[in-house]
Amino acid sequence: MSASLIEVAKRAAAIAAVNAHVKNNQIVGIGSGSTIVYAVRRLAERIADENLQIVCVPTSFQARQLIIENKLTLSDLERHPQLDVAIDGADEVDDNLDCIKGGGGCHTLEKIVASAAKKFIVIADYRKDSKILGEKWKKGIPVEVLPFAYVTVKGKIQEFGGSPVLRMAVNKAGPVVTDNGNFILDVTFKSVMNWSEINQELTMIPGVVDTGLFVGMAEKAYFGMEDGNVKFRERPV
Repeated sequence: MSASLIEVAKRAAAIAAVNAHVKNNQIVGIGSGSTIVYAVRRLAERIADENLQIVCVPTSFQARQLIIENKLTLSDLERHPQLDVAIDGADEVDDNLDCIKGGGGCHTLEKIVASAAKKFIVIADYRKDSKILGEKWKKGIPVEVLPFAYVTVKGKIQEFGGSPVLRMAVNKAGPVVTDNGNFILDVTFKSVMNWSEINQELTMIPGVVDTGLFVGMAEKAYFGMEDGNVKFRERPV
């Protein structure tokens, strides 16, 4: 599938979510990644066209720069600890709206912002939609770890069947370093697991900051399709 059709799909999902869920006088969490770029642009359009009063809380350096570049009002969780809605992308979304996030290395702050929001909305293109987690995303579960502990954390993960790999940087020597100054282990498993249990096991390991498993958090997901249409799915009751 051509890159242009993928971008059409991302844009369609982002616009649909911003149109449906952003209201005047809201505090909005701004996610990270390529799809969120279109959401911020649409948000800027709506603020200009409708004279909306919106405050934005970023989940990463990238999100902060997007907010500033689009001349939106920037804030943080210290000033606005509770958000009305958070909008973010995902690497994979299953039938229950459980997600794998963290391909871009921002999942810890993304999860904090999502948890602070009354509603967490996911936007993605059709490639990210799957029946069960792990069906399409084959790069593993991102796990942010303290650099001091990454070797011991790798050993602990291996003890319960995971295969962790330290994520290496592309344009620098050495490992990827998150906005928080930490490393990322990408953890694969031989089969589909109970992801809620895996998330708990991983987060209980000393040295783990958080995982890219977003279980039971998303309220609704918007998937842009190749033809520019959008389908959505709500979390099962």
